[in-house]
Amino acid sequence: MALLANHAPAAAEAAAAACFGPPPPPNQLAVCGWRRRRAQKGVVAMADLLGDFGARDPFPEEIESNFGEKVLGNVDTLHRILIPTLSVLSFARLPLDPNPALVDAADARLLLHKVVGWRLLDNADQGMRLQCIWKVRDEACGRELVARINAVVDGAPATVLLEAPNQVKAELQTPSAGSLTVNDFIVAARIDQVKTLDLIPKKRVWA
Repeated sequence: MALLANHAPAAAEAAAAACFGPPPPPNQLAVCGWRRRRAQKGVVAMADLLGDFGARDPFPEEIESNFGEKVLGNVDTLHRILIPTLSVLSFARLPLDPNPALVDAADARLLLHKVVGWRLLDNADQGMRLQCIWKVRDEACGRELVARINAVVDGAPATVLLEAPNQVKAELQTPSAGSLTVNDFIVAARIDQVKTLDLIPKKRVWA
């Protein structure tokens, strides 16, 4: 019985060699195992290096800038994202012309790129004019926005109305010309600098 037990491993090895070929030498087995472990470590290290491709937490500077409040929209209302650009800010610094010349439709469409959130209205009876509409939280916020716009306009011809319950509309046109002049676009650029973030409704969008 002991003799059969001693010959059993040898017989098994002979059968395996007949089916799969002779086994590799011990040093080759060690090299293969080392390469397999190195490959596994390399994959883990690469995953740690690349990190997670999903969403990340905002940086403290991003939270302080309230960046989330500047990109939220309202899909069922007339919405304008009022983000003044460098060209708008420089255009707002221009002085008003005491004798402004009329602006034709082609020039008005070009100057419209100098302001943010305004649209061009062309009516045969009333002439061309600029219009901008803001949605606010309530009537008190609407009155506050009207006051802020009137302070920036500073006597320039502008029609600023609070349309109940939560909408403010501003229209610009030079009365002496009966149409648009460069002054109207300068005033629109100044109005674009009015702070409105604390007056408009805050929308929460859930994924």
